[in-house]
Amino acid sequence: MNCPFCEKLKTIKPILENDLAIAFYDEFPVNPGHMLFITKRHVETFFDTTSDEKKAIFELVDKAKELIDIDFKPDGYNIGLNCGFYAGQTVMHIHLHLIPRYKGDIENPKGGIRAIIPSKKEYNSKILEN
Repeated sequence: MNCPFCEKLKTIKPILENDLAIAFYDEFPVNPGHMLFITKRHVETFFDTTSDEKKAIFELVDKAKELIDIDFKPDGYNIGLNCGFYAGQTVMHIHLHLIPRYKGDIENPKGGIRAIIPSKKEYNSKILEN
């Protein structure tokens, strides 16, 4: 098996760590402060993790947000998981993205995560009026 994240586990000094997961800054960040969270055990997707591994990842996400808030002062966050090739997963080892967002980093952030499929970004604004 040739997994870049399993290899990284052998050499990286994590930003945060617990018994089941680690957090580190993304080598190809979308924005300053972009962090990744992976399990120490090799599993492909979020759906393959145990409930303890899910809990471990989200414990680190909470701690990471505190660090990023202090160091980078973002205006918002996106949290993302790509599960499977057709969802855009390129490294087949579970990794959660915590992406700080900044006012002005894109022209119009409306639609947020829906923008992964551009034709679905715009949705009925009447939903928001109720």
